[in-house]
Amino acid sequence: MNISTQTALITGASTGIGSVFARRLAAEGARLVLVARSQDKLDELARELRQTGTEVTVLAMDLSLPGSAKELHLATGALGLTVDILVNNAGFGTHGQVLHADADRFSEQIQLNCSTLVGTTTRYLPGMVERATGAVINIASTAAFQPIPHMAVYGATKAFVLSFTQALWAETQGTGVKVLAVCPGATDTPFFETAGEAAAAGSMRTPEQVVDTALSAIRANKPSVVDGRLNSFVARVAVKLLPEKLVIAAAGRAVRPVN
Repeated sequence: MNISTQTALITGASTGIGSVFARRLAAEGARLVLVARSQDKLDELARELRQTGTEVTVLAMDLSLPGSAKELHLATGALGLTVDILVNNAGFGTHGQVLHADADRFSEQIQLNCSTLVGTTTRYLPGMVERATGAVINIASTAAFQPIPHMAVYGATKAFVLSFTQALWAETQGTGVKVLAVCPGATDTPFFETAGEAAAAGSMRTPEQVVDTALSAIRANKPSVVDGRLNSFVARVAVKLLPEKLVIAAAGRAVRPVN
């Protein structure tokens, strides 16, 4: 995949995995379209990248709002931008029991993690197929592989992302477009601040490691990849071998509230 001639659109680009994707793709010569809610953080990252000669467009918008994928597509079209690489990284999780949850917050989470991701994918994919080149990288999670008590909706949204992306991978074979679901485990990003108090099981991986894993996997035309050997073993093997009740209980303990 020749990144140096392509334009990459990254959602959730202002921090964490998204900002590392921006720096890595810029280092390989890509033009960037950075999307997130925070104008200030996007502008700061854009200034950094422009100093290296990277062409950067900043679009500050809230992708948790209905219709935001269409709005984003119209905005890039109005600017004459052709998106060759789409990184759907924007997403968030909330911590707590469904019984005590804010239903509106759940709706925002489903909108951002699922509906907007599908909306951006279906809008930018046809152009990639027409040009017979491109890539869609959707950030899922190891939460996709089992239910997560206390983060029930988040786990369900990531299971959706994984399933959707794997199916899309099969549909796009032979088109010249690569599709990948990336499943990070606990990663040192601002995500856990958004999710609320929760204890991540084991040591955290870095965003740089996640992006390295993703770029290697997309070049290998894999439908999905789990970041980290231990995470991969747990997600791909242990979850399938252990009894269902034990898996669910263990997942809930892994994100238990910090006392």
